[in-house]
Amino acid sequence: MEAARHELGRMRDSSAAWRELRYERATGADGHDCDGRAARRAMVLWALQYDRRPEDLPLVRWLAEQEALCRREAPLQGLTGETELAGFLLARHRRVQDVWRHWQIKRANFDTWCGYDVEHLVAAGVRATVRFVREREHPDRDAVLERLLDEDGRPRVSEADVERWWHGERRRFPADPAAEAPLTWVERAKLLGERGLAREWLDRWAAGRQRDQDTLRRLRHELADLGAFADAATVQRESLAFADDPRDRASAWQSLAGLERRASDHRAAWEALLECRRALHGVAGWTGVGLGRMYVEELFLLAGAAEGELAQTVFAEAHRQAPRVAGLPLVVLRAATEAARNVGDQARAKHYRRLRDAEQRRIDRELGRARS
Repeated sequence: MEAARHELGRMRDSSAAWRELRYERATGADGHDCDGRAARRAMVLWALQYDRRPEDLPLVRWLAEQEALCRREAPLQGLTGETELAGFLLARHRRVQDVWRHWQIKRANFDTWCGYDVEHLVAAGVRATVRFVREREHPDRDAVLERLLDEDGRPRVSEADVERWWHGERRRFPADPAAEAPLTWVERAKLLGERGLAREWLDRWAAGRQRDQDTLRRLRHELADLGAFADAATVQRESLAFADDPRDRASAWQSLAGLERRASDHRAAWEALLECRRALHGVAGWTGVGLGRMYVEELFLLAGAAEGELAQTVFAEAHRQAPRVAGLPLVVLRAATEAARNVGDQARAKHYRRLRDAEQRRIDRELGRARS
């Protein structure tokens, strides 16, 4: 938090520095578009959460505007914890004129429309906000009123609803950093690229917790997200105890196979896929459901990653199962093409390439019809 407090101090010293926090479309290390300033803006928001001052309202407004822009323009859009934090910090000032800024966040994309609470818009008071909006000539006036009022003109949320919402938001965004949940620090460390620190907080969260299904699921997800695939595989093996029926067992073994593959333990991945296949015997119609397609995809992915005799063995099984599974999607056909190349089977590489290209043309035609 020291770096975050330093950044906040710079922003308080001069509003000219705020431009360093504006949304900027950039390309990440993975080659995908991203917000090049998301981490710096997040640091200032975190510092503001724990050092709240009335005079910071202009800065908070600027940050909320940038979050709205980012949610509207970012390729993946979505709704982040930082956007919600900006909304909370803005709502704390309870200024009716900020209803327009909250509205820009609310309407930014599908996820914000569903997930950004309408209580943000009326944080200054339901009656006061509705009256303010009605009295203004603003381009969003009618749209905001439609969202705030029902067909009879009555507010959709009450003052009591807003107070209950405030109670939850204050717990969600505590003023003391010591009151934060460890998983919050995990996510923040990941955003800053501090994987080692994220792992420390994750281990702290997991220590002493009951090893139930929810804990193991979250731990496996976080470990995989940190690239600790071998550790994630260990957790996934532990969670096999909770797989009660053939479908759950097949899914659990398939997930384990993917983690072992990404950990470069290809032999363990193959053994997990063999267990997955045994479990699939007990799943009626497995060749016609998503689980069957995921199984075949993992076979091809492993065949594309493994070497020598193991790669040949896995590819033979993948090629044998593929015709049995209906509707293989493009991603599986791509994996099949790469797997055939990896094992040096030119005839089958040509076969899967032909299927891949045909599926790509079908998708392009569907998209063309949708656009027209």
